[in-house]
Amino acid sequence: MTDKELQLMSEKGRLLALEAVFTAASGHPGGSMSCIDALTTLYFDEMNVDPANPKWEDRDRFVLSKGHCSPALYAVLALKGFFPVDDIKLFRSIKAHYSGHPDMKNVPGVDMSTGSLGQGLSAAVGMAIGAKLSGKAYRTYAICGDGEVEEGQIWEAIMSAAKWKLDNLCALIDVNGLQIDGRTADVMPTDSLEEKFKAFNWNVLTVNGHEISELRAALAEAKKVSGKPTAIIMKTVKGKGVSFMEDQAGWHGKAPNAEQYAQAVEEINARIMKLEEM
Repeated sequence: MTDKELQLMSEKGRLLALEAVFTAASGHPGGSMSCIDALTTLYFDEMNVDPANPKWEDRDRFVLSKGHCSPALYAVLALKGFFPVDDIKLFRSIKAHYSGHPDMKNVPGVDMSTGSLGQGLSAAVGMAIGAKLSGKAYRTYAICGDGEVEEGQIWEAIMSAAKWKLDNLCALIDVNGLQIDGRTADVMPTDSLEEKFKAFNWNVLTVNGHEISELRAALAEAKKVSGKPTAIIMKTVKGKGVSFMEDQAGWHGKAPNAEQYAQAVEEINARIMKLEEM
């Protein structure tokens, strides 16, 4: 896919993620919007996966460590073909298994059940170690939130990944600067993440997390690194793509009302139409 095609797919994902949260009248739109460009790039350009065989032994693995942003993951998995796109309407419904946090037992394409912040990266480290021990070539990717990296277990995982020289592991850190209680800089400052990861002997790359070309280049660069894991620090905007949600902590975990939903759909559809005309 070209950068434009990936951006178009990402906007379609935004629309589906928004529909999921609106239909359920609950969910986490802000962080979903900030990481969906990275998810789209991973699933449609980078990762070796097969929707027809979700448990394929040699597939690349993905862990959404910030599991509350499942609307974005479900949207991308649906667009990739792991399950019908119409299933997005069953988000958080008792009629299906598309719960508020990813469920690896019941949702095709989900490699790890996550939700307790800080634990997902440890699971990703285990997957990467498993590949090394079994002589498998698959790679493991994880997306973590910048609020999540306040968790101590994240740093235990970071330390372990460096010790075991997991060059088959890539962590993408969604740095949108906000968490449920406000600015990360006010709640628990974590800067400079670049310097911290380097101090733990990781390869570090910094990108605009909404620029497809930068994401693709960083992921390609990560595969060239030998002997150490890679962290891609993604500078993003919480609520990206919906004007009234952008950079607003209040949209961390709140569903839009009918009027807000209509406005958001209009904004996203306008970009979709523009991309399709290019």
